[in-house]
Amino acid sequence: MNKAIIYLSAFALTAAIFTACKKDEDNGKKGLPEFDNYYYAGFLPWNNTGTESVLRTQTKLVKFPVQFNSAFVRDFDAAAFYTLVTTGITNPAVAGQDFNIVDKNGNTITAANAIYSLNFPQAKKTVDTIYIKVLNSPVAGTRKIEIDLVKNANDKYTVGTFSQSYIRFLEIK
Repeated sequence: MNKAIIYLSAFALTAAIFTACKKDEDNGKKGLPEFDNYYYAGFLPWNNTGTESVLRTQTKLVKFPVQFNSAFVRDFDAAAFYTLVTTGITNPAVAGQDFNIVDKNGNTITAANAIYSLNFPQAKKTVDTIYIKVLNSPVAGTRKIEIDLVKNANDKYTVGTFSQSYIRFLEIK
């Protein structure tokens, strides 16, 4: 009889604890207001060691997929920024000589202040691609360039990068 009372009391106490919890009606979609329009972009696959090694005679576009992370659909487009880095690279590849940054149709894209832009319509979560066209340069030797995603902050939104997935390398042989 004593054990039955103890078990019933424990059951009643446990039931009271679980039913007394407040339900989250907004499904956790609310956060800090300063992060409402904060997005992230990162290269796929998820690492900073990816090197695409191609022959200078390659005619097929080189592709670097970029994942854009967003929880909402917005009434504006968001842009992830990227730049070309040669610091610390011996014999770096030169844009316009060894390669061009292009759109998916092969049309050359120009950088504004050494920054290229990858647009994400309505700031929707998706994957897009950075395309590079190799130009069959007569310059001898293996050439290399680093492509870095960089932070884009403006009045409407911020697109940050992931520390473990913001660098890619292109090696032209």
